[in-house]
Amino acid sequence: MFDRWGRFVYRRRWATLIVSAVLLGLSVAGIITGGTLAGNGGFGANLAAGQAAKLISREIHPGQAVTGSSMELIFSSDTLNATDPAFQSAVESALAPLRADSRVTAIDSPYTVPAIAQSSYLSKDSRKALVIVHFRDASLTAQGYVNRVVAEIRPGPLKVLATGQVPINLAFNTTLEQDLQRAEYVALPITLLLLVLIFASIVAALLPISVGVLAIVGGVGGTLFLARFTDVSQYAINVVTLIGLGVAIDYSLFVVNRFRDELADGASREDAIATSLSTAGRAITFSGITVAVGLSAMLFFQGTFLASMGAAGAIVVAVAVVYGLTFLPALLSVIGPSVDRLRLPFLGRRRPAGAGAWHSMALWVMRRPWVVLVPALGVLLLAGTPFLQLRLANGDVDQLPPRNEARQGYDTLVKDFPGYDQTTITAVVDYPDGNPLTADHVGALYDLARRLAALPNVIHVQSIVNLDPSLSRADYQSLYSGPAEQLPSEMQQALQLGVGKHIVLIGLVTNKPYTSDEARAIVNAVRAESVPDAQVLATGSTAFDLDIVNYILDRTPIAVGSVLLVTYVVLFLLTGSVVLPLKAVLTNLFSISASFGAMVWIFQQGHLSQLLGFTPQSIDPSIPVILFSIVFGMSMDYEVLLISRIQEEYKRTGDNQAGVAIGLEKSGRLITGAAAIMCAVFLAFALADVVIIKAIGVGLAIAIAVDATIVRILIVPSVMRILGRANWWAPRPLRWLHARISLAEAPAISHQPA
Repeated sequence: MFDRWGRFVYRRRWATLIVSAVLLGLSVAGIITGGTLAGNGGFGANLAAGQAAKLISREIHPGQAVTGSSMELIFSSDTLNATDPAFQSAVESALAPLRADSRVTAIDSPYTVPAIAQSSYLSKDSRKALVIVHFRDASLTAQGYVNRVVAEIRPGPLKVLATGQVPINLAFNTTLEQDLQRAEYVALPITLLLLVLIFASIVAALLPISVGVLAIVGGVGGTLFLARFTDVSQYAINVVTLIGLGVAIDYSLFVVNRFRDELADGASREDAIATSLSTAGRAITFSGITVAVGLSAMLFFQGTFLASMGAAGAIVVAVAVVYGLTFLPALLSVIGPSVDRLRLPFLGRRRPAGAGAWHSMALWVMRRPWVVLVPALGVLLLAGTPFLQLRLANGDVDQLPPRNEARQGYDTLVKDFPGYDQTTITAVVDYPDGNPLTADHVGALYDLARRLAALPNVIHVQSIVNLDPSLSRADYQSLYSGPAEQLPSEMQQALQLGVGKHIVLIGLVTNKPYTSDEARAIVNAVRAESVPDAQVLATGSTAFDLDIVNYILDRTPIAVGSVLLVTYVVLFLLTGSVVLPLKAVLTNLFSISASFGAMVWIFQQGHLSQLLGFTPQSIDPSIPVILFSIVFGMSMDYEVLLISRIQEEYKRTGDNQAGVAIGLEKSGRLITGAAAIMCAVFLAFALADVVIIKAIGVGLAIAIAVDATIVRILIVPSVMRILGRANWWAPRPLRWLHARISLAEAPAISHQPA
């Protein structure tokens, strides 16, 4: 099939290039007309915390759409107190242009809010004042002009920091864009240099780069087109670029190298294209399938932004494979022997078969397989041990670099202003079939509020039955059984803000961070409560954090198991063996464990935090899923490319050891070169300022380096030497099935010298 496809592309090379140009045009159109990427906060609405939040929105704020947004300004002085007239005058002068700005609907400051609320607008040392600026537009629109609004401020003798909803969202978007540009500026030149060293030809080196750029454009266009129909994470473009650049260059590297080898062996241009696609083309197709299978693990996490990233990753991998099977062979058909133009002297000399460092290394390993295998596996297991201390928590503003102004302002709020270091957990008491304000229900709410107030780390409780400490249980029952119009104004306001047709809200305030174990324990305690005729729900930032972590942990076994099973089937279809797929899956799990251990050691425990410029923190629950999905797929990428070449040589020689040695000799240099290129791409993303992108880049670079060295050079040949001919074994019914499907490696073509 691949041989016939190669000849088809060769004979219709110009038409294929035209079709590729049309595909590029469609990709550009997808970028121009695509949808808008969402933040990650809109995901998780179907979790328990999300359902409780919907209940509040439906009953407490029916029909009210949140259209506005806001930012916080922190004014400070080294010499003046915020209560000094000079400080107040400077703040009012600074804010005067904003009061005339039609985009600003309201401004709250310590000097305009009621006296009872003034303390929360002044810092603990009285040197700073908080101002909240309300915008008429939603956050996404306000991000387009917030910097211009901030530029209108004239702080005079004061210093000012802008933070809050709009500046923080804008900071994430701009930082991600800067991370992407930086990664591209770093990765592309280094990749080109490595390709020149691998091919010893500038023309040959430029081909994978061109396919990589096309794949990125196609992947980004497909992702933005997908965003028109569903929520797609703001991290998706970075991940698409990271995956697309890596796999497209990887695949092109193998196709171009095989084409050059066939031409050097005397093949005609058409035969060289046909053989390249029937071997390397077939391998990259299976590799693309395995990478897509790995990425499909993220599709099991519907309701989180992981599903959109899995779909976006699959799109760019598919685009890379399509260009690798169409545009690249068509271009090679046109270029022909000119692919070796602009060669560099002293590089790229061909060695005779059975020579070279890779052949010698394979033979050395296979002479002492157990001596090599046991220590290699031990190193990988040891490297993975920090993963046993993994702690998952949703990333927050601390994902931004400490030098970012919005991050600095947020840190200042939490550290210096009263109440901002506190977390509120909202308990929702739902009476689905009744009135929440009957005497019995009010009495039960009174008792519940006292039990919740007694929980560890709860500072105080806010509810309709906690308004006046002097009122008893019976007093509250009596008051709420009468007409609401006769209640004191404070109670009427509390009913309006905290009671719906069927629900009552109880706020639990703690001074523990919202991702802390103590805050999570409060959420679990709330959900464990029992109230007659009602169910007790919990929402808020801590509840969402806990639900997302638990959801990911619950879905991980089925996601991982499904990926392993489908990958096993795909590798069986590739090799016709039931042993090699099992070996591949197990060895890949070892390399993944090493990268996971490194991730915890670096980002959670804080090693290298000064060097890499981030704040040590718990691991975002999405990172292990993303790493597993990409690393498993990429590791299988090398497995497919290596095993395909080993199988080709084994069928030619009938000797397992010779097949392993020659296969590693012919593909080892390319795999190492491809791994070096991927590591360069991934390390370029490790320069990112957003921690989640930095962690993915570092984790992938470590995983690929481990996979291309310890796994491919040491573990694979030693295991295949121990297994011998059993490597290629399959039961007779499966051998018959494999033969019927006809996906076996194409026979080698014997070329007459040109």
